[in-house]
Amino acid sequence: MHIPQLSVLVTGGGSGLGRATAERLAAHGALVTIADLPKSDGAAVADVIGPSARFEAADVTDADEVQAAVEAASERAPLRAVVHCAGRGGPLRIIERDGSPGSIDHFRAVLETNLVGSFNVLRLAAVQMGKQEPIDGERGVIVLTSSVAAFEGQIGQLPYAASKAGVHGMTIVAARDLAAKLIRVCTIAPGLFDTPMLAALPEAVRDSLGRSVPNPSRLGDPAEYAALAQHILENAMLNGETIRLDGAIRMAPR
Repeated sequence: MHIPQLSVLVTGGGSGLGRATAERLAAHGALVTIADLPKSDGAAVADVIGPSARFEAADVTDADEVQAAVEAASERAPLRAVVHCAGRGGPLRIIERDGSPGSIDHFRAVLETNLVGSFNVLRLAAVQMGKQEPIDGERGVIVLTSSVAAFEGQIGQLPYAASKAGVHGMTIVAARDLAAKLIRVCTIAPGLFDTPMLAALPEAVRDSLGRSVPNPSRLGDPAEYAALAQHILENAMLNGETIRLDGAIRMAPR
């Protein structure tokens, strides 16, 4: 898939991994539609990028809002790529410190955003891509976002780890399912990245987290995620794969 003039939908494009991806793809000639919550910085990011970017307010769990974002991206050019970065975290213990059971509402909310939201974006984008004429043997590419927590979730990460494991699990199935439509599906599983999720931590804690990465011994740069997302779009043989982007880290229990 060639990037110039490619219509790409980037969810969660108002910050972090999504913003870096939107900026990189736009710099390489893509027509980028940023989908993010109304309260996000998505509109400001689109303004910074310039005429090649636009913003559509959308909650990834809302079918109508995602459909509107898909249609908005398709108005510019046939939609052929999605990079789905929207997600959320939030700690949860099975038994809280006061002895009460962990919140089922919080567990559901994280799965709703990270797992159900991923499927919502996947299904609506795939239908739109399936209508396009193939170019060089493919109609589209969808990149999802998991996490190393899918494989080594830490204590307190239960809903996050479960949701990201679900994204990993759907990847090969989605790639096989959509093969008949000539749509590829891959997932990136980042490790410790310098995103807003970690920005609230004290600098000493962030430095310590960076040193825990074997090599390079630092937090990941969102630009490195964006570079991998671009490569997946461009490399037609990448399909059905979850790619760890983590500097060889394997997370400890806590």
